[in-house]
Amino acid sequence: MHTEERSAGVIVFRDGPAGREYLLLRSASGGHWGFPKGRVEPDEDEMNAALRELQEEADIAVEIVPGFREIIDYEFARGSKNLRKEVVYFLGRARSFTVKLSGEHLDYLWASYERTRQRLSYENAQELLDKAERFLNGLASA
Repeated sequence: MHTEERSAGVIVFRDGPAGREYLLLRSASGGHWGFPKGRVEPDEDEMNAALRELQEEADIAVEIVPGFREIIDYEFARGSKNLRKEVVYFLGRARSFTVKLSGEHLDYLWASYERTRQRLSYENAQELLDKAERFLNGLASA
């Protein structure tokens, strides 16, 4: 039996002195590196959930980049239940660079595309980063 779970998140980037950098958070449960995300509450839409989770997890303001909406899904076990999780990601340009972590995360990192890709714990997150990078490069050359 599969239970569905829906989450939303933001791939946060900034244009730093050394070029584009992405924000990664290190989870307190398991120590995995990934993008800020969390559950979509029943009364929320995906965008509001993504922005709320970003606020709760990193306390950082972003400007959402229009036209980017990517979904990843995967299965995992929680106790004796098999869950299927769908996560919708948006792309956000950081308006501030100061990150204030919640208790859900141990650490954070601003890193170049290459370093971010190496640090990401899961292949589907690496593919998501690739899509974000291609999207931003397309905007830059447009």
